[in-house]
Amino acid sequence: MSIPPHPTPNAQQESVWDYPRPPRLEPVLERLHILFNGVIIADTTRAYRVLETSHPPSYYIPREHVKANILRAESRRTICEFKGLASYWTVQVGEKVASHCAWGYENPTAAYAAIKGYLSFYAEPMDACFVGDEKVAPQPGNFYGGWITSKIIGPFKGAPGTSGW
Repeated sequence: MSIPPHPTPNAQQESVWDYPRPPRLEPVLERLHILFNGVIIADTTRAYRVLETSHPPSYYIPREHVKANILRAESRRTICEFKGLASYWTVQVGEKVASHCAWGYENPTAAYAAIKGYLSFYAEPMDACFVGDEKVAPQPGNFYGGWITSKIIGPFKGAPGTSGW
């Protein structure tokens, strides 16, 4: 399957097609925060993002910057060829529940050791996720957890017809 043409980013944008493989881990200087059921459940200025070819960035937040008592560990595990074994969490605030909506690496590979104990959240089940003051859009599909902002251009893996990229 061929990859569709992609636009050239302007000076304020990044193309996901310029991101590396294997993915690059880098600190985030902007504030990240997440709302769920009307409550800010995560808020940090100490995050990381993972940049991988064809994917919008996935953001990782220190667990201590996530509201206490909203996470429930799940038995679900997946393997990332780069980061290692991922664990998943359910989020519950009041009566609202979102299963499989957060993941992290308890023992990541050496290249991703900085995100040990950090969590990443799917944007779709949240009320809103923000990078700086901008509300993100979720990466298409139900597998990948990238956050799309106006600074990121695609096309993005995850939409129908992109599985062969």
